[in-house]
Formats: sequence, C-alpha cells, structure tokens
Amino acid sequence: MSFPVSIFGRPLLPALICSLLWGSSFPVIKTVFHHWSAHGIINSLPLLLLFAGVRFLLAGSGLLLVSKSTRAEIRATPWKLILGLSFTQTFLQYVFLYQAISISSASLTALLVATGSFWWMLLAPLLQGTAWPTRLQWIGLILGGLGVTLAIYKPGANAGNPLLGGLLMLAATASGAFALIIFARMKSTMSAMNATGLSLFIGGCALIAAGSQTLHTLPQMFDLTVITATLWLACVSASAFTMWNYLSTLFPVTLLASYRFLIPVCGVVESLIFLHTDESPGWGLILGGLLVITSMALARRTTGGKITP
Repeated sequence: MSFPVSIFGRPLLPALICSLLWGSSFPVIKTVFHHWSAHGIINSLPLLLLFAGVRFLLAGSGLLLVSKSTRAEIRATPWKLILGLSFTQTFLQYVFLYQAISISSASLTALLVATGSFWWMLLAPLLQGTAWPTRLQWIGLILGGLGVTLAIYKPGANAGNPLLGGLLMLAATASGAFALIIFARMKSTMSAMNATGLSLFIGGCALIAAGSQTLHTLPQMFDLTVITATLWLACVSASAFTMWNYLSTLFPVTLLASYRFLIPVCGVVESLIFLHTDESPGWGLILGGLLVITSMALARRTTGGKITP
C-alpha cells in the first residue's frame, strides 16, 4: 500500500489519526455491551469472541481484497511469522481486551492501553537488539503515564472489576507489543497492508471458531445497532493497524511508544463525548494532556545514535 509521503514524513499526524480511530473503539464496544444488556443478552466469553471475530474477519477480508502482491509476499514470508502475528496482534490481544472492557469501564481500559509503551521499551532491546531508551526517554514515558492517569481521573473510573480488568489489559498490551516485534521480522518480505490483512483475517477466523457455540445467537446479536458498530470497528481495525504497522517500518519503536500515549487520551475524550456518563473534562484532563505532549517531546531525542524525525 502506498501512503502519501507528506503525511508520513513525521509520525505525529498519522499517530494521532490511529489514536482517534482506536480511541473510538472503547465507547463503541461499550455501547454494544450496554445495548445487549438492555435486550437481555448476556456478555459471555464465547459471545464476546464471536463479536470480535466477525469484526476482524470483515476487516481482514476488506484489506486482502484491495492488497497487491499478496500471494508472492506469502510465499516469501515464513508461515510461523504470519501465524505468530495473527495470534498475538488479533486473537490473544482481543481475547483479553474484550473481556477487560466487558467487566470494567471504558475509561479504565483506555488508560491501561498506555502500558503497551512500557512493554515495548522492555521487549524491543531484549528481542530486537535495539538501543535501550535514554534517560530523557524514560522520563518522558513516566511523565506520559502520569499524564494519562491524570487525564482520566474521575470518581467513576474504578467501576466494575478494576483489578481483573487491569490484569487483562496488561496481558492485552503485552500481546500487542509482541505483535509489533514479530512484524519487524516480516517487513522485509511483506507489506504492512498484507501483514495486517492476514493477521486480522486469520485471527478473526480463530476468534469465530472459539466462540462458535454462540453462532445460533447471531440474529439476536446483530441488529441494526450492532451491525453499524461492527462495520465501524472493522474499518478502525483495517485502517489503524495498517497505518501503525507501516509507521513501525519508518520510525524507532521507542519513538512510537511515546506516541501511544495519545491512544488512551483519545479513548477517554471520546468516551466522555459518546457514552454520556458523569465524566467531565477537568483539571486532570488538561494537565494530563500537557504531560503527554511533554513526554512526546522528550522521546523525540536521539535513539541509539540515530536522530528521530
């Protein structure tokens, strides 16, 4: 897939677009869960897996339909990497994430997306041999984490089961970090678009298989509201994952890790707008946003002798 050079010359704009897209998924998924509850549909694990599987199957199919050189790139890429990416980026990550959203608040799960940056900082040097973050970059990540915490601070943030939801989100973000490292080994033989399409398609099929015992509930699950939400979530997955994987071919992981703090901020703001809860943007959101901006500025320093854009 060819992206406009003017957009991808620097990571801020595409990272912000990805963050807005991914951020929208938290209130949309939570809205679906509320909709099901209002209609007497219990959010069991198989049902959540089926819902996620339909989303990713649609997203992956759409990408593969418009991709180029798919067969040639599959032949050039080891299947263990393709399956590894599908398992970590799609199947495992969203098994954990959908459960977390179902038992805790959208704001809490959005906050914990930021933990993916810390996983990347630890795993990339160990598994990829990249340089360890500089002191300023570590300070930036700490400030970013503090900023995200302040940005979503509210009385209702701990609704549901925050402990179990937090553990599930830690597992989800760890899976996402492993996925990016696996893609780094594929990018010489497979484009971001084909890799994302295959990951979403194969992972979607696996999720549907895991939730197959609820296939008989499809007519009840997917009314007009849920169909609309699913189509939007499929577009989010196809576009944001492709864009983010492509960014990983252009910029260091440590730099992208800092921009991930935009995802929870966007998720919180979009939850405030669309979920109509008692949350309100106060001093925590304002101060937290300033800290996030500061963290990104610090992370734009030299990494391993290479100046990042």
